[in-house]
Amino acid sequence: MSAVAALKTDDAGRFGRVGLLLGGDSAEREVSLDGGRAVLAALQRNRIATEVFDGSAPLFEAINEGRVDRVFNLMHGPGGEDGAIQGALQLMNIPVTGSGLLGSALSMDKPRSKWVWERRGIRTPPFVLIGRSQQVPVEFADKWGMPLFVKPTGLGSSIGISKVETANELPAAIRLAGEYSEAVIIEPEIKGGEYFAGIIGERVLPLIRIETPRTFYDYTAKYESDDTRYFCPCGLPQEVEKATQATSLEAFRALDCSGWGRVDLILDDDAQAWFLETNTAPGMTGHSLVPQAAAQVGIGFDELVWRILESSL
Repeated sequence: MSAVAALKTDDAGRFGRVGLLLGGDSAEREVSLDGGRAVLAALQRNRIATEVFDGSAPLFEAINEGRVDRVFNLMHGPGGEDGAIQGALQLMNIPVTGSGLLGSALSMDKPRSKWVWERRGIRTPPFVLIGRSQQVPVEFADKWGMPLFVKPTGLGSSIGISKVETANELPAAIRLAGEYSEAVIIEPEIKGGEYFAGIIGERVLPLIRIETPRTFYDYTAKYESDDTRYFCPCGLPQEVEKATQATSLEAFRALDCSGWGRVDLILDDDAQAWFLETNTAPGMTGHSLVPQAAAQVGIGFDELVWRILESSL
């Protein structure tokens, strides 16, 4: 992909007073708080005037008092990544990092993301959408077999996701996913490697491949385990990685995403990419993927935070 673009500014004063939004009350609260501590330290090292807000209510109060000029959004999950805060800030004429209302809402809604990708001819695993009290249609299970993945429709960090090996495990998996959303998405496993494409502006960062001894790349593997292995460079032939990066950017743009984010995918044995989801405010913890990929092209954490903040200019 293209070279890293020059910074838009080297003047911290251009950002004005930044509100760092984190925490909230979603199931991803702890991940947000963890990443928020690292981002706050970087903003302070960059000499950017920053005030921290745990949830939207104190942020809105500060905006009404004239204390915030723009927002660095690191509040994950519902309320932070689903378009709600983006729409509110748009009405208040306050710039915010990352995608806008539409891109945030589409990306948080897994089935609607997949419907857009299907319409655009971008590969995504086939799926069925059911209510949390429904049973999986017999024809779907018969056609795709096991294992299946059962997911909430609108949450990140792999919370509420189960890999189901037998039909007897399905009811419990559906109940778990149903704790986090009214509807549940079920899709077959795509055999292949797990890859992640971080995006900053128009640049797709080097792909990261992960390996975990756990059943799949779940919450523990992402944020708690030291056994997860990260490969960047990912080991793909150059032409395959470039093609996958290009399709990742296409998938990102198809959902009206912008600024920065991460696209998650499976690369099968035929080097075909199958897209799982897009994250419009990815994690920024010590285990997170976007900072690791940025480092491969010489973008340290402080510069990464600066570049993300520039997406609000």
